[in-house]
Amino acid sequence: MTQPFDTSKPIYRQLADRLYWKILRNELSAGDKLPSVRDTAVEFGLNPNTVSRTYSEMERDGVVETKRGQGTFVTQSEEALTELRERLKDTHIRQFVKEMEAMGFEAEDMINGIQKYIAEERDS
Repeated sequence: MTQPFDTSKPIYRQLADRLYWKILRNELSAGDKLPSVRDTAVEFGLNPNTVSRTYSEMERDGVVETKRGQGTFVTQSEEALTELRERLKDTHIRQFVKEMEAMGFEAEDMINGIQKYIAEERDS
């Protein structure tokens, strides 16, 4: 079963994010065909119009390409995929920093905490 969607953010954007993660984890590779709108709607329990909007947004982002009569495919543009990876990295860093600042941490605290975490993960 898939995770429920957050009501504070448009569902089509959340679905796009989930598909972007699949692309970044290589569950969907460059040139791979995405499931049909209908199959994706069933998988996530969504209206097909929502999935169609998601695919359109992903195409506008340059991450997928629609080939008439064939389906929607992950772009083969390494530049577009690198840009996606950087954009998601920046988004998560920005979110992390805002949350840490809201808890009263300074930049030095964050950096030290990240370095400690990475060192501990390497040792385990």
